[in-house]
Amino acid sequence: MKILLTGATGYIGKRLLPVLVNNGHFVICCVRDANRFHPSETLKEYISVIEVDFLNIKTLEKIPKDIDAAYYLMHSMSSTANYEQLEFLSAFNFRTTLNKTFVKHVIYLSGIINQNELSKHLSSRKLVEFELSKGTYNLTVLRAGIIIGSGSASFEIIRDLTEKLPIMITPKWLNTKCQPIAISDVIQILTKSLMCSKTFQKNFDIGGPDILTYKEMLLGYAKVRGLKRIIITIPIITPKISSYWLYFITSTSFKLASALVESMKVEVVCRNDEINSILNVSPKNYQKSLKRTFSKIQEQQIVSSWKDSMSSGAYNLRISDFIQVPRYGCYSDVRVRTINDKSKTIENIWKIGGENGWYYANILWKIRGFIDNLVGGVGLNRGRTNNVDINTGDALDFWRVLYANKEEGRLLLFAEMKIPGEAWLEFKLVGNQLYQTATYRPKGISARIYWYSLYPIHIIIFRGLIKKLAT
Repeated sequence: MKILLTGATGYIGKRLLPVLVNNGHFVICCVRDANRFHPSETLKEYISVIEVDFLNIKTLEKIPKDIDAAYYLMHSMSSTANYEQLEFLSAFNFRTTLNKTFVKHVIYLSGIINQNELSKHLSSRKLVEFELSKGTYNLTVLRAGIIIGSGSASFEIIRDLTEKLPIMITPKWLNTKCQPIAISDVIQILTKSLMCSKTFQKNFDIGGPDILTYKEMLLGYAKVRGLKRIIITIPIITPKISSYWLYFITSTSFKLASALVESMKVEVVCRNDEINSILNVSPKNYQKSLKRTFSKIQEQQIVSSWKDSMSSGAYNLRISDFIQVPRYGCYSDVRVRTINDKSKTIENIWKIGGENGWYYANILWKIRGFIDNLVGGVGLNRGRTNNVDINTGDALDFWRVLYANKEEGRLLLFAEMKIPGEAWLEFKLVGNQLYQTATYRPKGISARIYWYSLYPIHIIIFRGLIKKLAT
C-alpha cells in the first residue's frame, strides 16, 4: 500500500516509518523541511519525501491522489500558546486535502479524553478528532496517555525528575491517575489497525494493564533504576509554580511544561481494552515497559525499537541504521578526525583491546581495569574473544560488542565495567572522517560527579586514541 505519513520527523513517526516499510508499504513522508529529515539509506528506496506545511494550503498540492491510507501524527503543543487554533487549522486542511484523494483509511493518534473537564491540550485533541471525522475516508482514533519510551516528552520528564532529585516536594497532581503504555505497544497497535475494518469510524483508548498515579510512576521508575527516592506532595503548589518546577528541573520548554502540567491534573484512564482483543495484542505492564526501555543489549542480541517487526519483514533493511546510542540525559565526548587510509584505520579499530591494548595511555586503561577488579567488576582480564576478528556479542576487555561491521566501518561497544550508569563507545567511518563517540548516561547525582571528575582523563585518553586510530 501507499501510505501518507505526517509527523515523519516526530517521536512516533520516526519509529513507525521503518516498521511500515518493513511490512511492505511505500511511505510518503510529509516534512516541513527536507534538509532536517535524514532517513537511513536502506529506507530511501521505499519512501518519498515531500515538503508540506498543513498550515499552508498551497503546499498541500504536493500530496499525491493515489494514497491508500494516512497517519495523522501532528500536534503543535510545544510551539505556541495558541496551539489549539493551529491544530484545528491543520486538521481542517488535512481533511479537505485528503477528501480529494483516493485514501480509504486515516489513523489519528490522540490523547485519552474521558473526563468532562479537559485540559486545553486534551480539548484541542478532541477538536482535531471531531474535525477529522468529517472526512470521506474511514477514520480510526487511538487515544493514548503516557507513552513509556526513551524520547517521549512525558517519560523524559519522569526520568529527569527521578534521576536528579533524591527528595521531591511535589504538587498534588502527582496523585492523578493515568494508564501508561509502552512505545513498542503503541507502534504495534498503529500498524495492526491499518486497514482493519473493525476499527473503522471508531475511537479506542490504548494503555497498558496498570493504572497508576504519577507518584507511583516516579517511584516505579526509581525501583527499576535502583534509586531510593522520597516524594512528598503538598496542595499549595500552583500550576504556574509547577510549570516552572518542571522547566528548571527537566529539559522541557516552559510552554510544553505548562501544557503538560494542565493535562496531568486530568485522569487519563482507559474506558476498556476492546482494541486489544480486536487486534490480538497484549500491552506490557509498567515495570516491563521500563525494563524494556532500559534493558542492556545482551550477548548475541541486537535490539532496536522495532525489532519485533523484522522477522516477517519484506525487505532486507540494514539493522545498523536503527541501532542508536541514547542521547537524552547523556553526556558525550565526540571527536572527528580526517583519515588518509580507510582500510588501515578499520584495521586499527579491529585490533583494539586485549593484548594490543588501547593504543594510547595504556597505563590509564590498566589502572581503570584494576580499579574495576577491586570493586567486583570484570576488569581487563577477559581480553578479546577473538584475537583476529570482532563479532557482535564478543567480550572486549570490559566492553561488550553490540555491533561490528567492517564493510560499514562501524564498531559499537557497551561498557560492562562497574560504573554508576551506562556507557557506550562508538567508532564510525563516514567518507574520509572517523567519528569517535563516548556516551555516558548517569544514574543519580553521584554519577554526574563521576563523569566530571574523570573528564580531564577522558580528554587525554580519547584525544590520543582517535589520533592513533586515524594514523
